[in-house]
Amino acid sequence: MAVFWLATRTPSGPSLAANPTPDPSDTGWEKAPSSPSPTPASSRSTPKSTPKPTGTGTKGGTDKSPRPESTPAKKPRAETRTTPPPADPPAGTRSPQLTAKEAYGIHGRYQRGLSVAQARKDQAAMAKLEHGLALEMTRAGFKTAEMQGTSLATGIWPNPQVWIPRHVEGVADWFVAVSHEPGVARIVDVMSSAPGGWRLVASAADTRATPARFPKIATDGEGYATSLPENATGLSATPRQIARAHLASLQNAEVDPRFDDGPWTSEAALFWQQERGRLEQADWRLTLSYRLEGPVRALRTSDGGALVWYGARSTELREAVREGAKVKLKGSAAVRTRNKSFAHSVSATYGRMYVTHVPPAGSNEPARVLGEWSDVLESHGD
Repeated sequence: MAVFWLATRTPSGPSLAANPTPDPSDTGWEKAPSSPSPTPASSRSTPKSTPKPTGTGTKGGTDKSPRPESTPAKKPRAETRTTPPPADPPAGTRSPQLTAKEAYGIHGRYQRGLSVAQARKDQAAMAKLEHGLALEMTRAGFKTAEMQGTSLATGIWPNPQVWIPRHVEGVADWFVAVSHEPGVARIVDVMSSAPGGWRLVASAADTRATPARFPKIATDGEGYATSLPENATGLSATPRQIARAHLASLQNAEVDPRFDDGPWTSEAALFWQQERGRLEQADWRLTLSYRLEGPVRALRTSDGGALVWYGARSTELREAVREGAKVKLKGSAAVRTRNKSFAHSVSATYGRMYVTHVPPAGSNEPARVLGEWSDVLESHGD
């Protein structure tokens, strides 16, 4: 959700307030933090009421790419669960090649565990469900909810479809699960094996009423997907190059023509341009930092391109050039600063994750960012 800074007069001088734009139609999702994207604060949080996955689909998700729907589905019943699901077996006890049945079971246990942990705001339980930046983001979301005194959404995303890359010796196994509830969101989860079991390591969501077209993931004769290294060639840019270019566009607040227009590309860059201008008028300075964090994962798509997943840590630093105006944040960042106003500086750091389609080399199509997950990690000011 975008935020705009408005100048208001007080007896002690002007005060800048970050006011969120009007919310989209009610989808039951959490409100977004003070950021230039319309994605909810916890973009892949489970919905308040959704059914248990059916576990249907062909091995490896052959030709099961979700497509945008035009008619919203009825709100399904919520699943109630009071005890955590059993843990996944350690990676060393599994067969080398993951099967579709195993992948559905792993993702289903993750979803049920997440729903329970969110209901309880159980920080410790998340260590058995997520890893890396994803774990840090979820725990930060729990802390924000505790400070705000609000509950978190619980439930299960319906009818996931999985795509499983073949096992590569010496490399951690991973797979992708995609769920689409029309009128609510399309969620893309990445699960990876670890010594203690399987963990969610990346996720992204598109909460628009009609999500962008999702590319078909290429599969072999047995239904398995093909993973690509971060320096893979044959694309308009390598997966790592496309990740860095996207983050550079946001950090520099510059529209990059290599990317299609959208809420996580051109709209975000233009927002930061406008934000910088408003702050300069109030004698404040804006500094942005978007830093790639964690591995870059990619799967081959049937058009010869790739779907790429990557995470980042971003920081927004606002500093007063001279005394006068004060800044007060909104959204999750404001909760973390206890809704205080600041006269000298204020910063907010977010964890962010994206999924992007990269076209094949020689294509005239731009790269398309298909979803984001963001959560405020910390916010400070003086």
